[in-house]
Amino acid sequence: MSKLFVLYEHSAGFALFRVSEFEELAAFLPQVEESVTDLQRFNSVVTLIAFQPFKSAVLALENINAISEGILPEDLNLFLEGALPKRKKRGKCTLGVSDPKLGAAISEALEIPCSHTGAVPEVLRGIRHHFHALIKGLTLKACSVAQLGLGHSYSRARVKFNVHRVDNMIIQSIALLDQLDKDINTFSMRIREWYSYHFPELVAIVPDNHLYAKCAEHIKDRKSLSEESLEPLTEILGDSEKAQAILDAAKMSMGMDISPVDLINIQMFAVRVVALVNYRKQISEYLHTKMNSVAPNLTTLVGDQVGARLISKAGSLTSLAKYPASTVQILGAEKALFRALKTRSKTPKYGLLYHSTFIGRAGVKNKGRISRYLANKCSIASRIDCFSENQTTIYGEKLRQQVEDRLKFYETGDIPAKNIDVMKQAMQEVALMQDQTPAEEEPKKKKKKKKDKQKKEVEAMEE
Repeated sequence: MSKLFVLYEHSAGFALFRVSEFEELAAFLPQVEESVTDLQRFNSVVTLIAFQPFKSAVLALENINAISEGILPEDLNLFLEGALPKRKKRGKCTLGVSDPKLGAAISEALEIPCSHTGAVPEVLRGIRHHFHALIKGLTLKACSVAQLGLGHSYSRARVKFNVHRVDNMIIQSIALLDQLDKDINTFSMRIREWYSYHFPELVAIVPDNHLYAKCAEHIKDRKSLSEESLEPLTEILGDSEKAQAILDAAKMSMGMDISPVDLINIQMFAVRVVALVNYRKQISEYLHTKMNSVAPNLTTLVGDQVGARLISKAGSLTSLAKYPASTVQILGAEKALFRALKTRSKTPKYGLLYHSTFIGRAGVKNKGRISRYLANKCSIASRIDCFSENQTTIYGEKLRQQVEDRLKFYETGDIPAKNIDVMKQAMQEVALMQDQTPAEEEPKKKKKKKKDKQKKEVEAMEE
């Protein structure tokens, strides 16, 4: 007759229970489910064999981290080795566990079959419900305190926060940048329509949205323009001819007269639009800095905005690094892909990579080819950025040069260098950089020591 043992991992320690009448339990599972809520009936089913409490909170955290990843920790291994029957008799025993990955690790290490199905989940549910009553000297309050403390420690350990490599900030900033672009375009069209009632000729002279908002903010009433306004307008536009054209158009304008209250509201709105444009520039600089610290090689290869959109679409830099090059190529064109598969038409050649300068520079026939090649290099760059310890842009520069050479190959037929040779060269340059950094610091220390010795000798001579 086989024996069933159940392992329960609690925040207070490890516990091993023996389940009586295992063969009958499998047959009468409904009765087991009913006995779970009743402590007296459950005590007749389950017997505590051994309990090993954690000596410290640090030890508890180490064990729970290992168990969550499906690894058998040393403490649990020793505990089970001493509590379970000898290895010769383990063939007739079964160990019930909650996690199948942990069960596979235990069965491999201790040569005992493990199960996580059948009556095991119900027995574990009963143990979890009555654990404080099954262990002598353990109270419900102590259990809840241990669970809360370990829960906080485990959550804090799992959230790996690194200031220098935060791709979540990139995802939020590129989303904000796209939203700002939409809002600025909408507001710029609104101020054009609004101010054009008073000064319609300004739209043709100043087509740029940002400059138009600045001009509307400065001009206010067109009748107030004079020769003295020429210098401020020239500073805003950077072109004296356009500033003079605005002055000439203001004199001959066909716009309607607007009350001072309306002009104040237009000016306030123009100030907001100009402030939004300036804020958009700040966010763009912030994104550039973040991309250089998180994914320097990907930024060097395709630019900060395209790289940030790839990371945002993938969800994180780690997810992007796990994607194959074929997925990176059509990332952002999912609707077109599924439409093509449904209608059995041609699949898209590129998604977000279309915004890269390489696609625009390639010929019509070579756009698909260069897109596939660029996706391959983006995949390599994202993996280097994600998994390398030392941040460097050497790999990105080499990959970018490879794409440039591939474009030349399509135009002239010059055969580019092989990828393996380029990567070896990049690795050598990175190794040289790492070797030179400490070598430059050592002579400085030696020079300082020499100066200190010379000072001491001079002081001794003076004495």
